[in-house]
Amino acid sequence: MAPGMQKHRDSSSKKETLMSQYSRNLGQLMSRSQAERALRAAKLESDFASRTKSEFFANMSHELRTPLNAIIGFADLIRHFPPGEREKGEEYATYIANAGKHLLNIISDILDISKVESGTFRLNIEDYEIEEILNSSILLVRDRMLEKKQTLETRIPRDLPVIAMDSVRVKQILINLLSNAHKFTKEGGRILVMAEAHKGGVRIAVADTGIGMTADQLAVAVTPFGQIQGAYSRAHEGTGLGLPIAIALAQQHGGNLHISSQPNVGTTAVLTLPAVPPDIQA
Repeated sequence: MAPGMQKHRDSSSKKETLMSQYSRNLGQLMSRSQAERALRAAKLESDFASRTKSEFFANMSHELRTPLNAIIGFADLIRHFPPGEREKGEEYATYIANAGKHLLNIISDILDISKVESGTFRLNIEDYEIEEILNSSILLVRDRMLEKKQTLETRIPRDLPVIAMDSVRVKQILINLLSNAHKFTKEGGRILVMAEAHKGGVRIAVADTGIGMTADQLAVAVTPFGQIQGAYSRAHEGTGLGLPIAIALAQQHGGNLHISSQPNVGTTAVLTLPAVPPDIQA
């Protein structure tokens, strides 16, 4: 073989080897970089979840202690009442009952979200008139709205379809949305409830002129154990589980709950339910 040809082949072989090494090293660097990014993302997610749950439990300790202290305090007062002060005793007994109900609601929320996260949550499906469920839910919060001088407007047609649903859980969703609208809307504000037939099922909207949320605040509000700091968390009591539970219950029915909000403008929640949940359709 001619010396020139041998020299050219050696040069080409050396060049291919260098290229192979470069490609291999580049691939390793890229894989390492991707792995590091994945680890950082996982750590951030883990830190966020841990921080969120820590904030939740810190807030929960306050939520639990408040009704428990009320129950213990008023019970002690009743024990030391003179025989002739029955009316005062009945008043304090009412406080105890209300505190007990509040405590029960907190525990129920924790149990519900735990069942949803573990996949053990089950619905009791029967056919119901959605109009009846909606009107009964409104009735439960109407007085509180009137006390706050809020204007409640309803647009609920009488030809809404019959829906296969868990009536207790759908009412739970609606009461949560209506209570939030009442709670976060200032005195004299406006709340609108609308319903319409939608693709064989129903679509219900609850809109308010309340304090609203930013996109970041909304992302936290719909996260289990999420608590929005500032006006939402300190000015208004709550566990931070209401909206996540409502969203999960809507999804359990094969529907969805979409929430849009703007600060100082208000919040609109749109609940969509099919005529029959997917599990029942089969």
